[in-house]
Amino acid sequence: MAPSLSIYHLVILLSALASVSLSEFVLPLTHSLSKTQFTSTHHLLKSTTTRSAARFRHRHRQQQVSLPLSPGSDYTLSFSLGGSASSPVSLYLDTGSDLVWLPCHPFECILCENKQEKPAPPLNISSTATKVSCKSPACSAAHSSLPTSDLCAIAKCPLDSIETSDCKSFSCPPFYYAYGDGSLVARLYKDSLSMPVSSQKSLVLHNFTFGCAHTTLGEPIGVAGFGRGLLSFPAQLASLSPHLGNRFSYCLVSHSFDSNRTRLPSPLILGRYEDKEKRVNSEEAEFVYTDMLDNPKHPYFYSVGLEGISVGKRNIPAPGFLRRVDGQGYGGMVVDSGTTFTMLPASLYEKVVAEFDRRLGRVHERASQIEEKTGLSPCYYFDQVVKGNVPTVELHFVGSNSSVALPRKNYFYDFLDAGDGKAKKRNVGCLMLMNGGDEEELSGGPGATLGNYQQQGFEVVYDLEKGKVGFARRQCASLWESLNKN
Repeated sequence: MAPSLSIYHLVILLSALASVSLSEFVLPLTHSLSKTQFTSTHHLLKSTTTRSAARFRHRHRQQQVSLPLSPGSDYTLSFSLGGSASSPVSLYLDTGSDLVWLPCHPFECILCENKQEKPAPPLNISSTATKVSCKSPACSAAHSSLPTSDLCAIAKCPLDSIETSDCKSFSCPPFYYAYGDGSLVARLYKDSLSMPVSSQKSLVLHNFTFGCAHTTLGEPIGVAGFGRGLLSFPAQLASLSPHLGNRFSYCLVSHSFDSNRTRLPSPLILGRYEDKEKRVNSEEAEFVYTDMLDNPKHPYFYSVGLEGISVGKRNIPAPGFLRRVDGQGYGGMVVDSGTTFTMLPASLYEKVVAEFDRRLGRVHERASQIEEKTGLSPCYYFDQVVKGNVPTVELHFVGSNSSVALPRKNYFYDFLDAGDGKAKKRNVGCLMLMNGGDEEELSGGPGATLGNYQQQGFEVVYDLEKGKVGFARRQCASLWESLNKN
């Protein structure tokens, strides 16, 4: 049976730390595979590559306002809004956007009939929920930093009240929000958000701000934005406790689309994480850090600088725009939880492919038909199981000692190709890095994206206080067990 596209589910951990003063909060990420969504490995890979490319390329369209990434994330976060009796809501976790929104009753999703995601019942707004004022900084943030005086005028606050800043009773107007393949119109509300940290206790965020959408286009499930921004989940969590909101990390269990591996939980850690005290063992790798880059056009991105990529012993320098972000928001590499495969600019991608082909193409037959069916390239036929002649890959981020060596299974996928069912089955291996387009196509947006598939087997930490992203090799399943054995 062919595996399907990856979907990570976040379920709140009931055995997390239950002390009054929380310094760390752990949630499990569980990956599930539907056996009915895809008919073959080719279908799975083609759907994944198409989605990764669409999500990446959307960021470079010329828009009237700056728009976040597509919410086609692989993770969902569950919590409750508006009191203990409310049902949990599940939202996609997306490090590439900064808004938390969810479908609200009555709810209509236009053009959602063929979506793989099945929407959960829309939220009934609680009696404890209140609309956000047009004077609120949150309202301005939802409207792309439009001045509150303009927003209050749209909300029909009288002119004399606008002049005297007396429009608090007027609600924030509905706002439009767009993604790669969909959009929505929503209103801002505030309510209590609850996440259980034990069977008796919950972590409660009062006056949590979220968007309530009654109509969406192609977006059946809401999004929990974990990007950099006033409305993001970490920013609001930081208002309760800076220790919880200013640093978070996740560690994705390596799965290679194997359903047995995807059932293992992967930890998401909110808050301070003291490496020396919490390590599973003393031999675990230290974090390798690189600085976050500010992006004036897309301020919610976690952008970092990439200096080059080593394939085997050959170091391939990255083009200059990957090492920095200019005043127009062009350049850098986005570390993203929602894009599956890494996207590279054409000039760098083609050099990486050329080196792979130099190493593998002379001894293995190119699998051109597989490339057409999967969207991955290059692919090769192997007479036997893929062995050690696949070259190593190392990413060199900006900074001293900021290189990250990828495990082979993170960038080279091998599987048994059944063909049309008549020919002999053959072993195939494909590079799992993708071509993001040339410099002209990338202008005005990020130059590359580090996908979540390449992040497997690493704890990836976002340190918002120090402005750094860190990577450390981990046995993620063991880390989960270690963090939760009490």
